[in-house]
Amino acid sequence: MTVFLMRPFVLLPSAHCRALCGQPRLRRLPGSGPAAAGSVPCPGFPEPREEAPFVCSATIAFLCLFLLRGGGGAAGPRAGLGASARGGCRCCVPQFPCPEGGPWAPAPSWAGRGRPQCGSCPGGSPGSATPATGVPQAAGTAQPPAMEATASLLDAAAVGDLVMLDPLSEEALLRTLQERFSREEIYTYIGEVVISVNPYKPLPIYTPEKVEEYHDCNFFAVKPHIYAIADDAYCSLRDRDQDQCILITGESGAGKTEASKLVMSYVAAVSSKGEEVDKVKEQLLQSNPVLEAFGNAKTIRNDNSSRFGKYMDVEFDFKGDPLGGVISNYLLEKSRIVHHVKGERNFHIFYQLLAGGSAQLLQKLKLRPDCSHYGYLNREKSVLPGMDDAANFRAMQDAMAIIGFTPAEVTALLEVTAVVLKLGNVELSSCFQASGMEASSIAEPQELQEISQLVGLDPSTLEQALCSRTVKVRDESVLTALSVSQGYYCRDALAKNIYSRLFDWLVDRINTSIRVKPGEQRKVMGVLDIYGFEIFQDNGFEQFIINYCNEKLQQIFILMTLKEEQEEYVREGIQWTPVEFFDNSIICDLIENSKVGILAMLDEECLRPGTVNEDTFITKLNQIFASHKHYESKETLNAKHVTDISLPLRCFRIHHYAGKVTYNVTGFIEKNNDLLFRDLSQAMWAAQHTLLRSLFPEGDPQRPSLKLPPTTGSQFKASVATLMKNLYTKNPNYIRCIKPNDTKTAMLFTPDLVLAQVRYLGLMENVRVRRAGYAFRQLYQPFLKRYKMLSSRTWPHWMGNDREGTEVLLAELQFPPEELAYGHTKIFIRSPQTLFDLEKRRQQRVAELATLIQATFRGWRCRKQYQQMRKSQILISAWFRGHAQRNRYKQMKRSVLLLQAYARGWKVSAVRHAGVRGHAPGQRCSAGGRPAPPRTVSPHLPPSLLPFSLSLPLARYACWCFPLLLWALWVLAVPLQSRRLLRELKVQRRRHLAASTISAYWKGYQTRRMYRRYFRSNARMRLSNFIYRRMVQKYLIGLRNNLPPMAVLDRTWPPAPYKFLSDANQELKGIFYLWKCKKYREQLSPQQRAVLQAKLCASELFKDKKALYAHSLQQPFRGEYLGLTQNRKYQKLQAVAKDKLVMAEAVQKVNRANGKKVPRLLLLTTEHLVLADPKAAQPKLVLSLSDIRGASVSRFSDGLLALHLKETSAAGGKGDLLLVSPHLIELVTRLHQTLMDATAQALPLSIVDQYAGPRAWPTWAFPEGAWAGGGVATAQGVSGRAGWNRAAHWAG
Repeated sequence: MTVFLMRPFVLLPSAHCRALCGQPRLRRLPGSGPAAAGSVPCPGFPEPREEAPFVCSATIAFLCLFLLRGGGGAAGPRAGLGASARGGCRCCVPQFPCPEGGPWAPAPSWAGRGRPQCGSCPGGSPGSATPATGVPQAAGTAQPPAMEATASLLDAAAVGDLVMLDPLSEEALLRTLQERFSREEIYTYIGEVVISVNPYKPLPIYTPEKVEEYHDCNFFAVKPHIYAIADDAYCSLRDRDQDQCILITGESGAGKTEASKLVMSYVAAVSSKGEEVDKVKEQLLQSNPVLEAFGNAKTIRNDNSSRFGKYMDVEFDFKGDPLGGVISNYLLEKSRIVHHVKGERNFHIFYQLLAGGSAQLLQKLKLRPDCSHYGYLNREKSVLPGMDDAANFRAMQDAMAIIGFTPAEVTALLEVTAVVLKLGNVELSSCFQASGMEASSIAEPQELQEISQLVGLDPSTLEQALCSRTVKVRDESVLTALSVSQGYYCRDALAKNIYSRLFDWLVDRINTSIRVKPGEQRKVMGVLDIYGFEIFQDNGFEQFIINYCNEKLQQIFILMTLKEEQEEYVREGIQWTPVEFFDNSIICDLIENSKVGILAMLDEECLRPGTVNEDTFITKLNQIFASHKHYESKETLNAKHVTDISLPLRCFRIHHYAGKVTYNVTGFIEKNNDLLFRDLSQAMWAAQHTLLRSLFPEGDPQRPSLKLPPTTGSQFKASVATLMKNLYTKNPNYIRCIKPNDTKTAMLFTPDLVLAQVRYLGLMENVRVRRAGYAFRQLYQPFLKRYKMLSSRTWPHWMGNDREGTEVLLAELQFPPEELAYGHTKIFIRSPQTLFDLEKRRQQRVAELATLIQATFRGWRCRKQYQQMRKSQILISAWFRGHAQRNRYKQMKRSVLLLQAYARGWKVSAVRHAGVRGHAPGQRCSAGGRPAPPRTVSPHLPPSLLPFSLSLPLARYACWCFPLLLWALWVLAVPLQSRRLLRELKVQRRRHLAASTISAYWKGYQTRRMYRRYFRSNARMRLSNFIYRRMVQKYLIGLRNNLPPMAVLDRTWPPAPYKFLSDANQELKGIFYLWKCKKYREQLSPQQRAVLQAKLCASELFKDKKALYAHSLQQPFRGEYLGLTQNRKYQKLQAVAKDKLVMAEAVQKVNRANGKKVPRLLLLTTEHLVLADPKAAQPKLVLSLSDIRGASVSRFSDGLLALHLKETSAAGGKGDLLLVSPHLIELVTRLHQTLMDATAQALPLSIVDQYAGPRAWPTWAFPEGAWAGGGVATAQGVSGRAGWNRAAHWAG
């Protein structure tokens, strides 16, 4: 094998060159001639003067391939060194991710400087447009930085913010909305409030690409979009641990339902993936089709109007993954079941069932696929353009399956729905009883029989419930027949109650599937989609309740965006000129005041005995609110001498924030009462249908209740109060929906209608407050943390307080003083442009820092790889040279040995031949046997010159062997030359290694000197901290995946992978064990927890102090050992306890006179200690816990207990008590706990085994004197080890 050595060029890539110019360094060695074509001198590194080492050609080829591939492919931060390090075009330079999670930052301007674009990139040929801006560029022209695109994006976003309007007026605001709407830009900002104008057609702005664009975006750095506010709320919830709520308000038909679905779909799209997480997201999203089918309907203004209020709390874990949710519904418009105006429809589910149900299903439900057959559907066919009822029905069934409905539940749900639909076809006819009173009966029993068959009910029972009523008079029940009108009222009331309760059951069933398991840590995002403000030609009780709810939502908006913001300026000490706005609190109080509100008056009128009708109700309202400026009626206007023919007599008018609404009081009392006769509830309870039966629990005759149910108004008022309380605890995000026209025409903008909504939504006031105030405010600490990199004085660490750091930072950035205001706790920035400028500077700075980190890492990686390759090349060369020399030496040795063998063989054979002849060398025999005369070998060489005489044959051999001998002698000298050459090669190799080492150290020294210009002094510390954090992160992730079991007794723990983590590992082990114990305690019931606390208290009192304690560990503390409640004999004792019993057991009392034991029943209550006679069950001794001054026990395994009583007590004069208890440990423990709870003082307990002298006990019992244990005088009369032994004998 031949080794080729290269001399002219050696490729040595410098980390410095790679970091600065992105080109490998091609160095020319001295004396090697001119540089090769294509070599590029490095502008950042001087021409080296040292001799470069020889490098194998194979190593050179490998280095070239490695460098062209960018350092190992995917090993780098972004799969290689990028286009700049590979020498590619600058249009291929990748973008660097922002470490703060912001938008992508472009590559720095030096990446690819001075290189033309490649022709293979899109738009990369000379003269083409750049990818960032699309502006044509001439060939060779330097392109502008990619940051320009970001700047233009910020400017575009500012245009969509109404705060930037100049001049500010209603006309300018309306014109801006109209212009943006005409360009299909339906979203506009007012600060952080999103204005949404319904386009009434699908727009291509909700694609997955849009989701990625707005994911983790800066709210003000992108175009206005509903995804922006959804992402802002989600990021605040995930990163800042703030519960969020998204309030979607607007008129009916403004697009609130679609907005809520878009918010939910966005959150589902950006949250993490996983089988369990995807299942939860699907269940949350699929709840919408089910609830829309049963709760939405077509109205005059909206084809998919929500006829109920929905508030969904979506719950997330600490990572931001959805865990589940809870749905709350408010006031379903159940009157739509029995009546809806022409041009509207009933709830979607009826039409979907008839259009999408299979023939087999409809036959089972006894339905016909014809809408005109059913009375509750107005006996008319209703087909909505653009809505496929059959497809929606199939989608609803699929959604139920995903949520977790069983086929039996779906069937039962549809059966009850069919019952409601068929009730509308039950016709009544008039008849007369024998007494002449009018009665009613079923005109066509077919429908009634089919309903009865569906629910498993006797038709006669249902007929009786519909046509008669049971009235209780004192103790008697009277069956009263109903007239036809009353019968129809009962039928409609039954249909409305069945559907309303079915809807509540449906919501509860969905909550059962999506509810989060208790005990998990949760973050909550609430989404409110509730009916919009409604003003119809004829407004009834439903519109009154709906508009009241919208007033409350408007109140939240006012308090949190207008009033709260102005109050914040005052709190922070900011100079502020108040902005006038309408506060609707007076309207809310007019409706909901608990004493004189309209709802309170309505409830009072419903509960008032006597004749109750709407006339008395409107009269009472006119009397109470005669002077209220937001209330009008015919009577109050007449009193003011004002004539208004548009206001009927039985109506009143309220000046809402959205305008004046006239309400007709007809039906107010009936709908507020929402009464259902008991006969109907009992009939539904008697049905065999499980679902229908569960909807009417009050129909159970075993549980009759005479309590009146709460009214509809009071229920809704309580629900709204709960909702408002829930919303006040969360950070609000607002989406204000606007309806552009009344005809639902696509992309039609009606200025007058929109202007009215702008006025009553208070958008102008919101803009004025934003413009007059400050567009951005933030606490000093997070503000300084985000922007401190913009100042050298605050970066990387600011040692002062946060406010001073913020002032230093903004002063160095040189913003105008009028743009900033410093509050007590927050920084205020007036103009959004200032904030945009801050963000732009931060993006540039982040790009610079990211570039610095990447360059440092790439240089370090290149140096390491080059050094490794150099070491490998030197090692391979050394081994190869050694291997070649060894092979050569072996070949030479084999040749020499062969020649030596031939020479020696010839010599031996010659000597042997001469010896056989018997002649001396140089003689031969003549023909006669006499020796011939000697002859010389050569006539020119005399024989005397030879060392010995050669005969003629020997001379003949020598003539041809002499050249061979000369060659052999030369070959014998070759090994000496080889060894000499080997020594020289080894010396040369050592010199080469020494020179390489010295050269490497010198290059490293020069490189470090050069690097000091481009790196901060603490770069090494930052890199080491980065490596340290990565090691800690790897350790923590590995620890998370290998946590030991949750068993409390398991103390195992994985070892620390690194020595410096040993202390942290031990701390985490302790924390984890404490957390396991906490989790174990949390899953205990209150009873188990109390027992565990008692066991812990016993451990503190007796562990390692009394021998009996070890035996009590396995015994549970029951407390009650007598069975007081089961034994009727102990009723008197149970009365003594009075539900305050702590412990009851049988003990033995030692008689002080003779030492005999007497059985007693001991009852320990929270106030007394009672000793009772077990035979008579009568208390013998009642001690107050305050009379006990201490207790003493021995350290042995006996059950003796001495209770020391105060001498001032009634029983203390007779001496202390000596008891023998089979549960001594539990008795003393509970006595100790009871004293702590009653007197907040611990029981003085002494554990002794010696005596110090008797006082009240007889001398025969304790002959050695009174106790003395542990230095504490403890008892009266019980003393000595002998006394304890004798007492232990008593105790058995």
